[in-house]
Amino acid sequence: MPRIARERDRVLRRVSRMVGLTASVTTLAYLAVPGGLEPRVTLVVVPLLLLIIGCQYLLGRSSAVRWAVGVVLLGNTAILLVGLTSQRGLGLNILEEAVIASIAAGALSCVAPVLVVGPGRQVILFASFGLTVAAVALVTISAGGSVFPLALTVCGWAALSLGGWWIAQSVPRVLQRIAAIGRAHQAERHASELEAQRRQGARLLHDTVLATLTLLAHSGVGVSPAALRQQSGDDARLLRQLRLGGLPTPSRSGVYTLEPANTSMLGSTLESVKQRFGRMGLEVDWHGSGQVLLPSDVLDSFLLALGECLENVRRHSGVTRADVTISDDDTTVRAMVTDAGRGFDLSAVSTERLGFAESVVARLRDVGGTARLFSSPGSGTTVVLEVPK
Repeated sequence: MPRIARERDRVLRRVSRMVGLTASVTTLAYLAVPGGLEPRVTLVVVPLLLLIIGCQYLLGRSSAVRWAVGVVLLGNTAILLVGLTSQRGLGLNILEEAVIASIAAGALSCVAPVLVVGPGRQVILFASFGLTVAAVALVTISAGGSVFPLALTVCGWAALSLGGWWIAQSVPRVLQRIAAIGRAHQAERHASELEAQRRQGARLLHDTVLATLTLLAHSGVGVSPAALRQQSGDDARLLRQLRLGGLPTPSRSGVYTLEPANTSMLGSTLESVKQRFGRMGLEVDWHGSGQVLLPSDVLDSFLLALGECLENVRRHSGVTRADVTISDDDTTVRAMVTDAGRGFDLSAVSTERLGFAESVVARLRDVGGTARLFSSPGSGTTVVLEVPK
C-alpha cells in the first residue's frame, strides 16, 4: 500500500476510535444514572456496550470491515432492547432517549470514517446507516417517543461521513504538498552546494593561477625567477590533478593539495607563509603567540585569509614590509596585519572584486570567523582576522 494511503487510513482509524469510545463511555455514564432504565435491561445493555467498545478499539487498529459490522449489529441490538422494553403507554423517558441517541449518533456512526474509502465499503456504510435509522425510528414510533433521537442519529452519521470523506481527500493533498516542499528543499540545497562550489572555485582560481598570472603580467617585479618557477609549477600540478577529478584541499596560503590535512599547530605553519612572501620580496615581522592549536579546516581558512592579506600588501601597498601580530584567548585566535603603505578609500573599492570579499571575509565566515578592514589614503592598512578555536 502506498505511503499516502497508509497515512490516510491511519488518520481515519484514529478518528473512528476516538469518536466511538467517547460515545460508548458517555452511554455507560447514562446507564449508571439510577432509575433511568429497568435493571434487567441495564444488565443486558452494559455487556453489549463493552463488546462494542472492544470492536471500536480493534477497528481503530486495523479498520477491518468485520469490526465495523460488529459495532453496527451490537449497537442496533442495544437500541432495540432499550426502546422495545420501555414501559408501554408512557413513552420513552428522557434518559432512554439519551441512551438511544448516544448509541445511534455516536457509538455506531463512528464506523463512517473508515467506510467512506472505496466503493465496497461505501455500500456497507449506506446499509449500516439505513439499519440504524430504521432501528431508531422503530423504537421511537412504537414507544411514542420524540423525534430527537432520530434527528440526532441522521446528523451524527452525516457529520462523520462528510468529515471522513474530507479527511480522506485532504490527507493525500497534504502529503503531496509536504513531498513538494521536500523536493524544493532538496533543489535549494543542491543549488546552495553548487554555489558554494563555484565560490570555492573562484577563491582557488584567485589564490593560485590569477595570482601567478598577475606576477607574470608585471614581469615578476620584486620576485625572483626561482620563486616564479616554483609558484607556476605548483599551479600546474594542481590544475592537472583537478582535471583528473580530484578535490582541492588547501594546506597553506597559495598552496593546495588533494589530501586532507590533519589538525596542526599554527606556529609550525606560519613559517611557511613567512618563507613564501620572503621569496617574493615582502619582509614580514611576526609578533605574539607562537604555538596555537586549531582544527584543520579553521587553520586552512585562517592561513589562506592571512596569505591573501599579505598578498594585497605586496601588490598594492607600495611598501616591502608588513607586521603580523598573532594573539589568542580561550575561544578565539586573532591576526592583525598592518602595513604603512599608501592605504585606500574603503568606499571606492568595487563590489565586483573577489580578493578581500571572497578570499578573506567569506572564507573566514564559512568557519565562523570574521574579518575587519581599516584603511585611509596615505595612512596604511590594518586587517584584523578572527577565528574560533
